[in-house]
Amino acid sequence: MYIPYPRIEDILEKGGPYPQVILPQFGGYWIEDPEAALGTPTSSDSSFCEEEDDGLSPGGEGGFGYRLECNSISRAYRKHFLGNEHMNYYCTASSMGHLIMSLKYEEADGQESLRIMLRSKTKTLHERIPLEGLLQLPSVPQIAKLLCDDVTGLKFNPVLYPRASQLIVSFDEHEVNNTFKFGVIYQKFGQTTEEELFGNNEETPAFTEFLSVLGDNIELQDFKGFRGGLDVSHGQTGSESVYTTFRQREIMFHVSTKLPFTDGDIQQLQRKRHIGNDIVAAVFQEEPTPFVPDMIASNFLHAYVLVQAENPGTDHTTYKVSVTAREDVPPFGPPLPNPSVFKKGPEFREFLLTKLINAENACCKSDKFAKLEERTRAALLDNLHDELHRQTQATVGLGSTTDEEKLENGGHGGLLESFKAGWRCVWGGLQTHTYTAVLICVAAVTVYHYQAELMQMTSAHKTIH
Repeated sequence: MYIPYPRIEDILEKGGPYPQVILPQFGGYWIEDPEAALGTPTSSDSSFCEEEDDGLSPGGEGGFGYRLECNSISRAYRKHFLGNEHMNYYCTASSMGHLIMSLKYEEADGQESLRIMLRSKTKTLHERIPLEGLLQLPSVPQIAKLLCDDVTGLKFNPVLYPRASQLIVSFDEHEVNNTFKFGVIYQKFGQTTEEELFGNNEETPAFTEFLSVLGDNIELQDFKGFRGGLDVSHGQTGSESVYTTFRQREIMFHVSTKLPFTDGDIQQLQRKRHIGNDIVAAVFQEEPTPFVPDMIASNFLHAYVLVQAENPGTDHTTYKVSVTAREDVPPFGPPLPNPSVFKKGPEFREFLLTKLINAENACCKSDKFAKLEERTRAALLDNLHDELHRQTQATVGLGSTTDEEKLENGGHGGLLESFKAGWRCVWGGLQTHTYTAVLICVAAVTVYHYQAELMQMTSAHKTIH
């Protein structure tokens, strides 16, 4: 028999001391345990970002050893191949679908090797194969089989197009994100519902002090940086917000008390519309009070970083931090110290911003967002394959393939072909940003269909209840 976790109302009724965060009655979330943090947890398929592996410290940050986590494979082509002699190949309709391979010969300290990137609709493999003892270089199909033993139907063609590298790097980096938007929610003592949270209008000195740690207060009117979906022309999302740059990334915060307040609207939809569509939110608690992560109904919010002020407004201000996320979100660093209390200052700021960015990157590997990325990636890879084939044919004077030939070779009709048709109309004077625009279009359509599914799920949920 399943025994539910205690309700937040029951915990408040018992009196303090209160936990900073509790699990929902029926679970579905995890809470990071500072005592269990051994080393730095990193989400699966992630590693430290390339610029940090290179020992760089962009923007003057990074002096406390807190490291950003990301999918470093997405930056590998730019780092190891772009601008260096290498070869690209495309394979049509293998048992794994279309494939794109990049191959580069390397020699270091007298050791020869091949650096390989093999892209499929599900993932990119990045390997180095030593050539010691080999009398002859392996063929491209043999290399593909070495990386994916069960793949069949391999027929590779060389890419013969001078600007192919720009198309490939755009595909590889389609998931690289240098802009982030995070919600910031103010929770008063004893508040247990989203209506209470979004109904807070007062910015106390302690909350203002915390916001100054996150970033700078900026006027939204005519703001030129990353706006995170906020209106910078007509003032429809308030007059000011909090913004910062951190390690060559831009961050806009959706602060609940700075978003428009609507009299008579209990739900405060103007505020929830932005924060409810963020993936990660920080919750500020001016005094000890419990927070439960399902307090806010949202299909998108997947992780919360709780920050509780102690001795605010003094020279001894400290912040107690807790972290909770949905159960399908992998763990992410930097790990909480034990005890998880920070003095106000640059180290706390670096920890908090690093934790928020890593949280969003980890949330993107949760089931819902991973499915969205799989669809987007598959569509973009098909698009890349078809364009490399078309441009290769044009380069050697064979002209464009017909629609019938494309379908025979595993191409797609319908919506994707419509994108390609529009793409070719502007391809005459190719610029790199043209391909990037197509990536955005395909991703936008995928997001549109995904949001439609979420709306159907929400509608069904309301019908049941």
